[in-house]
Amino acid sequence: MQSCVILLCLFVVQRFGTNRVGYSFAPIIFVWFALIGGIGVYNFIKYDPTVVKAINPMYIINYFIRNKKQAWISLGGIVLTITGTEALFADVGHFTVRSIQLSMCIVTYPTLLLAYTGQASFLRKHHQDVGDLFFKSIPHGLYWPMFVVAVAASIIASQAMISGTFSIIQQSLSLGCFPRVKIVHTSTKYEGQVYIPEVNYLLMLACVGVTIGFKTTTKIGNAYGIAVVFVMTLTSSFVVLIMIMIWKIHIILVILYVVVIGSIELLYLSSVLYKFDQGGYLPLAFSLILMTIMYIWNDVYRRKYYYELNNKVSTEMVKELATSTNFSRIPGLAIFYSELVHGIPPIFKHYMANELALHSALVFVSIKSLPISKVPVEERFLFRRIKPKDLCVFCCVVRYGYTDMRFEEEPFERLLVERLKEFIKEEMMVITTLTPSNRDTVSMELQEEFISSENESEDAKRIEEGSRHQGMLTKISKQLKEQ
Repeated sequence: MQSCVILLCLFVVQRFGTNRVGYSFAPIIFVWFALIGGIGVYNFIKYDPTVVKAINPMYIINYFIRNKKQAWISLGGIVLTITGTEALFADVGHFTVRSIQLSMCIVTYPTLLLAYTGQASFLRKHHQDVGDLFFKSIPHGLYWPMFVVAVAASIIASQAMISGTFSIIQQSLSLGCFPRVKIVHTSTKYEGQVYIPEVNYLLMLACVGVTIGFKTTTKIGNAYGIAVVFVMTLTSSFVVLIMIMIWKIHIILVILYVVVIGSIELLYLSSVLYKFDQGGYLPLAFSLILMTIMYIWNDVYRRKYYYELNNKVSTEMVKELATSTNFSRIPGLAIFYSELVHGIPPIFKHYMANELALHSALVFVSIKSLPISKVPVEERFLFRRIKPKDLCVFCCVVRYGYTDMRFEEEPFERLLVERLKEFIKEEMMVITTLTPSNRDTVSMELQEEFISSENESEDAKRIEEGSRHQGMLTKISKQLKEQ
């Protein structure tokens, strides 16, 4: 019951953001690492410093010779000594790579090494305390302070996994591999710090359900072990692809990496899978559910794209609409979302079948995620005018990297209108800077693409008028939300 209450409180405070939560948790984690490292040094010096001989690989070889199958099964428990550290690397979207490297190499790894070495020294003199080694190895004067810090640290450890989940979902969403959910950027200083309400509450329900269902940490440990080793194995597989396709490393070194690292990870993976029926099935079941959702989403996404591609509106139909007397032009800016980079989507045909008026300016927007981390703001919007020119129709491709913030610093519509104005002004500048001799050398096809300064001024007025209407709509929508 206490665990469920703690989990509920932890997920409730997520809405305040990783930045604020991290600032309140960081001092506790620092005290935690300092205590386990210091206690490890104390036990190492007091009980048996000769445990440093354990670095000799002959000891692990003799261990497997003596215990055989039981030694192999015990690897599933041994891997739990490093679980949690991989969450550091899942948080790359929240923190810089350098900060994670420093925290891992300077704080996490050395203190864990000191803690386990000290516990090994303590066990050399107290074999009977192996079942409750951590608390038994704490000096008596530090027991209760260490107990409080340990409880707090166990709560905080979950924060890294929650933050990592938000980061991964955000990047999957940017790459079109996850259903659209609301992403709240909780920090104006750090772009990667996000909060996803839907994922937060679903994760809360799942954690509380697992805690109530499993009841003991043994089954939870088995499930966590399988999840961690699977992540490590998949990560190593992707590293091999990067070594071959991007880094262009010699094939001998790649094979050596696969033989050494791959064999060790497969050995651990086979050990944790031995406890599949003892709670290990849980992460695989969750993975299957998520993969199903992501596959269905991606399949529907692709079907929709190909439908738009095969049924896009032809330029002849656009010309007919421009010259038709059945449609009137009204002030304003209409924005249509489409996956198409080139051409007009079929939704425009449906729009015209149900409306008898066209806005003075039409923009077909396509948002694309590029396989890079960031796209400069000045290169984000790409505009192209669609003929006939007097219809004032534009195509716009908006490009984002997978760590870029979307629509946060200012409303997307306002930014789009400003960039569209700049595009029209650039066209005007090109026309005005052409000398008569240059105009003679420009091909007729290119000249048709340019618009006279009078038309440009008219387009600018249309865009300005449309932006005013858009601003009024934005204010009205905000007022309605407040009410």
